[in-house]
Amino acid sequence: MSILNQKTIKKQIEFKGITLHRGRFANMRIIPSPPNTGIVFKRTDLKINNIIEANCFNVKNAVLCTTLKNESGACISTVEHLMAAFFGLGVDNALVEIDQDEIPIMDGSSKNFVEAISKTGLKNYNVPIKIIKILNKIEVASDEKYISIEPSKTSLEIDFEIKFKNPLIGTQRNVISVYENDLSDIFNSRTFCLYEDIEKLKKQNLAQGGSLDNAIVVKNKSILNSEKLRNEKEFVNHKILDCMGDLFLSGYKIIGKVTCSQGGHKLTNQLLRNLFEDDKNFTIFELKEKMIPNSFVNKKALKSIA
Repeated sequence: MSILNQKTIKKQIEFKGITLHRGRFANMRIIPSPPNTGIVFKRTDLKINNIIEANCFNVKNAVLCTTLKNESGACISTVEHLMAAFFGLGVDNALVEIDQDEIPIMDGSSKNFVEAISKTGLKNYNVPIKIIKILNKIEVASDEKYISIEPSKTSLEIDFEIKFKNPLIGTQRNVISVYENDLSDIFNSRTFCLYEDIEKLKKQNLAQGGSLDNAIVVKNKSILNSEKLRNEKEFVNHKILDCMGDLFLSGYKIIGKVTCSQGGHKLTNQLLRNLFEDDKNFTIFELKEKMIPNSFVNKKALKSIA
């Protein structure tokens, strides 16, 4: 079967775990779905109006995590790590059933999702994948935060920079090509927070399920977790992971270059909304083998697109 075809998982996968912000125990299962259905969430704790489509226009809140909401008010939050796993592994279609309003945080990264999906394997459909190719540069800025997306020939490149006053985190930058690079470090990078921010988050009823098992906690120049950094750029790599998950809310694989400095969920969502405001900013097409330049295939750049 062509690597350019749409995919879903071969069989159902189940996950159980605590949710980061609500602190509740969630049961979740990912179910194979037909082509052209995309990623869909189903709240099994609700009897009606419980379907929430994964798209950027359903984003209700993007502070500290990405929350989707349907027209009836049903929500599902902290979707970004699972969406990043889908994006990076090439899962185009899946139904995600869950009995809570938040995805379980697992270890704070996409590692558990990626391992389970990789072990289960993917099913190919004889239906071409759909690509959105960026035609015009789009920019969004808010104070010192910035993100842009611009045309690229054949890849999705993410150039991300973070700047923290904390001396351990400091300024970090990494550049990846989603369809060409090994994404292991990105998938394995955990969410993080500063020790001094924990009490403030708790008072806002956030991070109720947060612990050293699912987040890196940084205090001054030290990491409080027994497991130290998994890779030398884990802080910025986690931001890239978040960005990947939020970008997949476009509903498509993307050919373009993303540049971001100190951005987050809200800025990425605004970028997608601005992108879709004008049809002249992009083109959508089905990717067929005869359309791919030899250099693209030779670089194995379709690893994640497909």
